Amino acid sequence: MKRIFPLLLISLFCLSCEEDKSLDLTGRVTYIALEGGFYGIYGDDGVGYDPVNLPADFQKDSLRILFNGTILTEQASYHMWGTSLKLNKIERLR
Repeated sequence: MKRIFPLLLISLFCLSCEEDKSLDLTGRVTYIALEGGFYGIYGDDGVGYDPVNLPADFQKDSLRILFNGTILTEQASYHMWGTSLKLNKIERLR
């Protein structure tokens, strides 16, 4: 019993510290000339995002967008750039 209690406390602490992995931001699509070239997003929060599902209609350099996505913490990217992101919603800004 004495060994279970500390493990239980650690488990509860870790669950309460879990970060929200979703975000709503504006940003700009940009062409990244690495690894054969790909499109990334520079968020207005100053972070570079590597979307795994950027639609072809949005693959335009300097395009301003509003997007919602989920950060993929368990997925590695071969681009070696930015934070991996699965887009849930994306729209053009004027």
